[in-house]
Amino acid sequence: MRSYVIAAAILLLSAVPGLAGDAEVRAAQSTIDSQLRAFLADDGALAYSFAAPNVKRIFPTVESFMDMVTNGYMPVRRPRNYAFGKVEQSSPTSIIQQVLITGPDGKEYEAVYTLELQPDGTFRITGCSLRASNTLST
Repeated sequence: MRSYVIAAAILLLSAVPGLAGDAEVRAAQSTIDSQLRAFLADDGALAYSFAAPNVKRIFPTVESFMDMVTNGYMPVRRPRNYAFGKVEQSSPTSIIQQVLITGPDGKEYEAVYTLELQPDGTFRITGCSLRASNTLST
């Protein structure tokens, strides 16, 4: 009986890294989801708050950030719907997340987000690449 308890404890402890990875992925997805919802609500200040410091250095104001998103990322700015696709945790502090988006034009897009864990424990978006998608893969 005692050996079963020890074996169960070892199994639980060995599962912790996987659970931590899942929690990190969920946190990163929550950041993306929150930013997309802020875009849909026309809350530029909130959307900007999910950008990492490297993005804020390039776009130092909410207005410059929103202009960039509006002019270059309309499917992200105004998605009809979206779903999370493939995810890669390239390190404990770095997530690459595919988001499958139907844009305001009804066309399908793939957005690939990169996120980094910040010193305050939150994931922030460090970049997003967008391309038209002929097929949706998950």
